[in-house]
Order: sequence, then C-alpha cells, then structure tokens
Amino acid sequence: MEVIVGGTYRHFKGTLHKVICLARHSETQEILVVYTHGNDFWARPIDMFTSLVDKEKYPNVKQDYRFELVEENVNAS
Repeated sequence: MEVIVGGTYRHFKGTLHKVICLARHSETQEILVVYTHGNDFWARPIDMFTSLVDKEKYPNVKQDYRFELVEENVNAS
C-alpha cells in the first residue's frame, strides 16, 4: 500500500489523521510515517501504518487496514 504525503487517513478506530511526510530513522534506516493526531505529531513505522487490522482482537471493525486513505491532497508539498 502506498502512503500519500498530504493525504487524510482514517484510523480503524475512527479518528482522522493527515500524513505530513515520510522520514528515515537515523539508526535503523526504517521508513516512518509522520502524521498529525489532534495538535500533536506522531511517527509510526510504515509497515505498522499500512498493516491489516487484527480481526481477532477487533472483530467488529469494518476497515481492513489500520489506516485507510479517505482524501488525497494533490496540492501537498
């Protein structure tokens, strides 16, 4: 799954988040997704950001992925 910088994503629990950028961890070289949650900035490994929802733990969740794109901002820089 491609992560769109500037895109708005819905977390499987219902909250909306805007992706600010992709970053590289200085020690592990792992790609991180930097996104907003309220007025805070958060970073999560891209593999976790794009992972499937654990349907055994959350059987009533309709969404397939932890974060799903709901709006693509084509004017993002």
